[in-house]
Amino acid sequence: MGSLDFHHVPEKTNSDPPMANPMDPEEFRRQGHIMIDFIADYYKNIEKYPVLSQVQPGYLKKLLPESAPYNPEPIETILQDVQDHIVPGITHWQSPSYFAYFPSSGSIAGFLGEMLSTGFNVVGFNWMSSPAATELESIVMDWLGDMLQLPKSFLFSGNGGGVLQGTTCEAIVCTMAAARDQMLSRIGKDNIGKLVVYGSDQTHSALKKASQIVGIHPNNFRAIKTTKSTEFALSPELLRSTICSDIDKGLVPLFLCATIGTTATTSVDPLRGLCDVAKDYDLWVHVDAAYAGSICICPEFRHFIEGVDGANSFSFNAHKWFFTTLDCCCLWVKNPTALINSLSTNPEFLRNKASDSKQVVDYKDWQVALSRRFRALKLWLVLRSYGVANLRSFLRSHVKMAEVFEKLVRENKWFEVVVPRNFAMVCFRISPSAIRKAPTDDDGIDVVINEVNSKLLEAMNTSGSVYMTHAVVGGMYVLRCAIGATMTEEKHVLMAWKVVQDQAEAILSTYH
Repeated sequence: MGSLDFHHVPEKTNSDPPMANPMDPEEFRRQGHIMIDFIADYYKNIEKYPVLSQVQPGYLKKLLPESAPYNPEPIETILQDVQDHIVPGITHWQSPSYFAYFPSSGSIAGFLGEMLSTGFNVVGFNWMSSPAATELESIVMDWLGDMLQLPKSFLFSGNGGGVLQGTTCEAIVCTMAAARDQMLSRIGKDNIGKLVVYGSDQTHSALKKASQIVGIHPNNFRAIKTTKSTEFALSPELLRSTICSDIDKGLVPLFLCATIGTTATTSVDPLRGLCDVAKDYDLWVHVDAAYAGSICICPEFRHFIEGVDGANSFSFNAHKWFFTTLDCCCLWVKNPTALINSLSTNPEFLRNKASDSKQVVDYKDWQVALSRRFRALKLWLVLRSYGVANLRSFLRSHVKMAEVFEKLVRENKWFEVVVPRNFAMVCFRISPSAIRKAPTDDDGIDVVINEVNSKLLEAMNTSGSVYMTHAVVGGMYVLRCAIGATMTEEKHVLMAWKVVQDQAEAILSTYH
């Protein structure tokens, strides 16, 4: 790879190479074939790479030139550098042995839909800018809403509507801004400092970030404590008592985020009970089903979102466990006007007859940014390429593999499942009973067992064979095995369990 000192840029001469058109169709075809082959080979060989990147911070700066090349370089040279320098610095989220965080599942349809969307490269901020982008998004969101059996009030066919955001954080920012402005229109803008936002200590940090962005006073953010006795779900009774306490202080309850499948343990907040409490105090309820929303297209899992009819908005990430590439967060709202009133701007340069007619959707008014990608195209390809039946089958296969892993954990005397498994993630740890040289006091054993499990996770991930992550709940350091990578098969789950056992045996031998 060449480099150039920009302090001594040569002037253009007649000997400089001719400028090729950056959009030449035949050259695109040639390079496109090369790129597809490269990506296909990557997936063919993905199991050869350590799942968690083993590089050290700053590794790439030592390998790349200090400045951009002055003259063009062929795609073959660039891809060789990708193979040699970039791939070693990738944590392979699509590896079949990736069990960390939550999945970011891909698919051929998702990749090709992304390619098609990028190829068209439209900027669909309003209907006029690309009618197909807007209309396909509205149609696909109603399709998905039907698959989830969402109440009709969330669909365009029932005066609600859906929009594709980038991430859950964006979805929460937009809905919280709508809730804020609705409330302030009643109590006066000067009272923004009285507004209170509610979640649990298991709610994703996106809620806190959204609160900061929307202008909620830091002292008015409530992360209500959960316990193991309720499987770390938010208690409606505790929510009510917290709200009553805030009202007694002269504060104004505004927004509740209920979670279906929390990040730490995939616990499920009781929607029906929480929505009943929220209704008594006129809170906006947002349901964050970022991870678990996907599986709710399966009838046997639909009960996890029972009570959603009492919510104001609902979202899940198709880029997590729905085989649609990042980014693609599906958000439905019962009252689109509330979003539009908070987020719309109407500069003269965007005015047009279609928008003025109020007969079309202008998605710029449903999000923070003006510009937006044609995300609906890749979601449409996923839905059409696999169909509801196959999507359900894929998801169920991940749950079955999680059941296999859970059974292995329960059958081993060294380990314990920390919380009941709801979906395709197992929370487990080395049990305190596995430590023979253990302190006799409770605090001491807690410290030791957390240390042992931390060492186990580090050893597993350093091996390169698997990648898992952890959580701390109720003072317990737990390991999370989140199954959902598209290429994962049962053999990979069995191999992961062998890695867990082998590394645990080595660590426990030092405590016997």
